[in-house]
Amino acid sequence: MQIWVDADACPNVIKEILFRAAERVKVPMVLVANSTLAIPSSSFIRTIRVAAGQDVADKEIVRRVEKGDLVITADIPLAADVVAKGAFALNPRGELYTEETIRERLSMRNFMDELRINGIDTGGPATLSQRDRQAFANQLDGFLTRILKP
Repeated sequence: MQIWVDADACPNVIKEILFRAAERVKVPMVLVANSTLAIPSSSFIRTIRVAAGQDVADKEIVRRVEKGDLVITADIPLAADVVAKGAFALNPRGELYTEETIRERLSMRNFMDELRINGIDTGGPATLSQRDRQAFANQLDGFLTRILKP
């Protein structure tokens, strides 16, 4: 089991939670981004830098992810692709995606895209709150506990 992070859009506070978790449970973690990232010195944490471009990091994660891996992303199409491969996807607000929630989220995303295309300002996501951070940390901890249980 390995943790993959869609790191270009992942909030720093979430990365910090992930760094601590990877060290604590000794699970390999890879941050994939199209820019250079600062990471702590660790034998469990590494980065992969990909070329700039739309969805380049996402495609690299999908190419490398394996069944049972965990991907941290807020990108719904990426989450759908990794869940289809038998991996798990967790967003920075603490929602563990399933096949059912992915379908719902893709429908909503497509609807919002349609509104934006037609000139309607839909705003963006709310700022990541302390409650969101706690939900993420709790979900991550629960997931790692279940997966790594002997």
